[in-house]
Amino acid sequence: MTAAPGDHPFHFSVQFGVTAADLPSRQRLRAWAARALLGPVNATLRVVDEAEGLELNLGFRGRAYATNVLTFPYGHDEQARLHGDIALCWPVVCREAGEQGKTVPAHCAHLVIHGMLHLQGLDHEEDAQARVMENLETRILAGLGIADPYLTPDPTR
Repeated sequence: MTAAPGDHPFHFSVQFGVTAADLPSRQRLRAWAARALLGPVNATLRVVDEAEGLELNLGFRGRAYATNVLTFPYGHDEQARLHGDIALCWPVVCREAGEQGKTVPAHCAHLVIHGMLHLQGLDHEEDAQARVMENLETRILAGLGIADPYLTPDPTR
């Protein structure tokens, strides 16, 4: 039997490279990420400012702008735990939430879940992959009482 998302061993640390009054707590970020577990994971989420987001996106993807979320999977250890990092660019998250008419917490939850799914190998480069990933995101977010993020235009796609 396949376990539901969230039913796996999970080690998740949070680093804040930015300060803001409306940042979600470590516990809330961890709870959102745990909802997207597909297998055992050992990950770090770093909430970054725009300068660090730009540096990461330029250095690792060759793109000269800060993006909302980046993932860095490092592979599995001998216990089959996936190791990786997620970078969430706070100013971009906040700006996009406003542009898309979403609350910052709802958009942040979506991007944390999106990043966790990317970390675990899901992608949205092809239409079929995008449907699988978006359906899973939508189902996880519904479990949190958050509306389908794909019902409104998303300029990040």
